[in-house]
Amino acid sequence: MKAYWLAIGTLLTAAPAMAQDGGSSDPMVTGGFTGVYVGAAGGYDVQSNDRSSRILFDRNLDGNFNDSVLTGGGANAFGPGFCGGGATGATGPQNGSVGCRRDRDAGAYYARVGWDQQMGRIVVGVVGEFGRSDINDSVTAFSSTPASYTMYRDIDWEAGIRARAGYTPNDSTLFYGTFGPGYARINSEFSSTNTANTFTGRGDRDQFGIQAGGGIEQRIGDHFSVGLEYLYHQYQDNDYRVRVTGPAGTPFTNAANGGTVSGTDFRRSDDKFRWYSLRATAAFRF
Repeated sequence: MKAYWLAIGTLLTAAPAMAQDGGSSDPMVTGGFTGVYVGAAGGYDVQSNDRSSRILFDRNLDGNFNDSVLTGGGANAFGPGFCGGGATGATGPQNGSVGCRRDRDAGAYYARVGWDQQMGRIVVGVVGEFGRSDINDSVTAFSSTPASYTMYRDIDWEAGIRARAGYTPNDSTLFYGTFGPGYARINSEFSSTNTANTFTGRGDRDQFGIQAGGGIEQRIGDHFSVGLEYLYHQYQDNDYRVRVTGPAGTPFTNAANGGTVSGTDFRRSDDKFRWYSLRATAAFRF
């Protein structure tokens, strides 16, 4: 990992030097950035801080997730609290144990194909990508039973098509911004240490979103280029629900406490899946 960040720092330091004069810094480059290319991108993905995430409840199944789940005595069944990660046991943050593992930041890898058109010093184009990220994101609720309830999600695959626009001072170094729609398959799962109730998940896995960022690309000869790119990903992910059913009289099926014998629905409070990518790129230009 230290070598990875060192390589990134070296590229950032070297780019201004490569772009300092008005002519090409590489006499082998003759075509600028016009043309079709194929390549790959790979790097490390990091999620935003989601410590305030929690699970929301709809006890009477009216579609509003603003209810409290109560015990038979009228107390808050989820008094131990919530955490923005996966459960490591049945006890929660207020029971003398952290109770959670951190969400995983991880690597990502994509194939890409694109086209650029250079007009003077301005470059415009489009790039399409398909690949996956190995990050995952969880939120856990802890009940006073004690029991844990974890909603988990990760990325099966992601596709995107983005516009690119940038500036080249010398026909071999390109500084650019990029923006466009994304489409991802988000895997959602649920687990609990509660064995008295039954849990059934439902919801759409495929979601639209946006991708936005920028980068530096350096041509090496007529047919190759390498670069460094930052990309932000955001997907609306509010379809997944978990229906809790089971024996009458449990906190989730207690009609006497404002609920319904038909059960209780769960959903996440954070309805957007967001992460940030820092990646290296490589391309073959035709």
